[in-house]
Amino acid sequence: MFGFLFKKQHQIETLIFNYIENFRKTQKLFSEAFTACRSNPFCSDFDFLTKQTHKYESHGDDIRDEINDLMYGKALLPESREDIMRLIESVDKILGHFETILHIIKEQQISIPDFIIPKIDELFTSSLESCDLMLEQVEALFSTQQGIRELVARIDLLESRCDHIERNLIRAVFASDLDLAQKIQAKEIILQIGDISDQVDRVSKRVNIIRMKRIV
Repeated sequence: MFGFLFKKQHQIETLIFNYIENFRKTQKLFSEAFTACRSNPFCSDFDFLTKQTHKYESHGDDIRDEINDLMYGKALLPESREDIMRLIESVDKILGHFETILHIIKEQQISIPDFIIPKIDELFTSSLESCDLMLEQVEALFSTQQGIRELVARIDLLESRCDHIERNLIRAVFASDLDLAQKIQAKEIILQIGDISDQVDRVSKRVNIIRMKRIV
């Protein structure tokens, strides 16, 4: 009986690491799509990269469902199942958010004004850096559990930095000579990018809570 449960536990951990690797691939494609086409929603690579992002995001859904099926097959205690599924669902929302940003750019035909691109790139890079730290955190939770608290602090600092950049960007947009429609579009994409680090911060705190439960 215990051997059976240990085997299923190992299967779940393997799937979680597969999910993390798939997240990294999705994030890379999202980054390539955004960077290539942030000033031109009609650029030639945008549709291909968006479709590839969707493909890996969908594969992440498949892995998540497989994790769910295994866990509810009594591989873990009920309280552990709930914690882990809520964690995976929170991470999964970030993947969905990547797609949302690309769809907004395409469907609203958003072209980011040149004068804010350097700061947009700074916000984007910092947001994805927070994602990288979050994935390290999740990996640590299912392996060594070392360094989770330190990662919480680093993610929190990045989230604060992103908030600061976001506010300055919005202020610059509304102080510019753009027409109102362009200002509103620019504000929306700034807020959407800024929300990545907010979501990451929530995941980070959830990881830390799970860690503390295990200690207790």
